[in-house]
Amino acid sequence: MIPTLRQIVRVGLVTEKPPPPASEMKRRETLHAELLRVLGRALCIRAVDAGSCNGCELEIHALNNPYYNLEGLGIRFVASPRHADLLLVTGPVAKNMAVALQRTYAATPDPKLVVAVGDCGTCGGVFGESYASCGRVANVIPVDVEVPGCPPSPTALLQGILAAVTAAGPQAR
Repeated sequence: MIPTLRQIVRVGLVTEKPPPPASEMKRRETLHAELLRVLGRALCIRAVDAGSCNGCELEIHALNNPYYNLEGLGIRFVASPRHADLLLVTGPVAKNMAVALQRTYAATPDPKLVVAVGDCGTCGGVFGESYASCGRVANVIPVDVEVPGCPPSPTALLQGILAAVTAAGPQAR
């Protein structure tokens, strides 16, 4: 034990220098500060599947994994439109879902934002307008931002969400 302590005193502390702060962390802190500046609190999102194939939902679920860490950015998903600031709508709006989507939009408190997700949500996709489909989300409720792609990547989804928030500016809560 004594020889080990003598060696520690002779050599001193041998550790690596800490790395410089990661630029990703700076961007995350900036993003979180921007959300708090615009909204004053966390952004609450209600995801609505209006008739999609679930491809977009898989990418939306990927936003909750540790890689994207939406909760760490001050963005979270809620179960009720009454607690939501933003509706994330996927799929072409099926005729059977049109009334439900309108009610969800009406239940969301003002000021509300709507992001249409995927090719189906932005233009109707391969389904278009037909006897069973109302087509794109904008045919049923007002849309603030459209995120194209089949399905769009989680990064594109996050960019669309942030575009909606920054476009809303200070008038959002």
